[in-house]
Amino acid sequence: MEKATEKWASKVNELIIGATQKEGGTRNSLIKVGGATTLPFLHFEGVIPNPPVIAMEVWDMEPPDWPAVLKEPFGEVLGDPVEWAKKCINEYGANFLCLRLASTHPDTKNNSPEEAAATVKKVLEVVSVPLMIIGCNQAEKDTEVIPAVSEAARGDNCLVGIAVEANYKTITAACQSDGHSIIAESPIDINLAKQLNILISDMGFSPEKIIMHPATGALGYGLEYTYSIMERSRLAALQGDKMMSMPMVNFVGQEAWRAKEAKASEQEIPEWGPIASRGPLWEVTTAVSYLQAGADILVMCHPKAIDSVKKVIEELMKKE
Repeated sequence: MEKATEKWASKVNELIIGATQKEGGTRNSLIKVGGATTLPFLHFEGVIPNPPVIAMEVWDMEPPDWPAVLKEPFGEVLGDPVEWAKKCINEYGANFLCLRLASTHPDTKNNSPEEAAATVKKVLEVVSVPLMIIGCNQAEKDTEVIPAVSEAARGDNCLVGIAVEANYKTITAACQSDGHSIIAESPIDINLAKQLNILISDMGFSPEKIIMHPATGALGYGLEYTYSIMERSRLAALQGDKMMSMPMVNFVGQEAWRAKEAKASEQEIPEWGPIASRGPLWEVTTAVSYLQAGADILVMCHPKAIDSVKKVIEELMKKE
């Protein structure tokens, strides 16, 4: 009997992160995402040219709220983004990094745009993998910081963000000027996501250089709602909506490790079992769920969780 298959009218945009010397940059490799002509991992219905990728998260300060089980793999390098980035690559095999400029937040160190730009330059000098650079998630401060760090990374085609309705004009102009791709974030609403993509594109920014962040909820903390929005976004892309055809990113580690179930110690709730396995598993389960929803980039934290999800991606990409 003939297998029933769905044929789609369009595809997800393909986007490249990083620039080698040939492209005028300093990276030794590139990251390609998107390009799918079918729903996630339905290889019998279309082409999935690029597997989802994982960006390993690096902070420019020691994360104040991380539990000990998450800090342990990084030990003495916490608080030193250069050494942290090197450890992610040399010890944990990362081929893509997400540098979070948390120290610029007014409620932490309130570091200046110049200090943030200096950090970005140092990280780019010591590592050669493509880089995602995000601010502190405070729109007003990111408006000051992102132009400086964008200029510091000019030519390396980084993925920069996060652009929201309150600051997208400034961040879009910086990425346009310096040759970067942009992360566009909206509340968990498909219409608001499309509206922001249109606004950014109306500034002359190529839609092919936009990645959507539909917000991220951890397992047990809103994952289902985000999943449904991502699923609708992917369907819209395949049906030909050019303003919804962007690849998607999820900040999995950030959200999963906020969950009480991931970070509560055995002393607090003994019946939940050992945190050394429970915490990474919470991150894995969240990540794998978003793979099925259409995530193209997962930003993750714990090396054990990352290894597990890499194996899942390898299995899902097999065309059987």
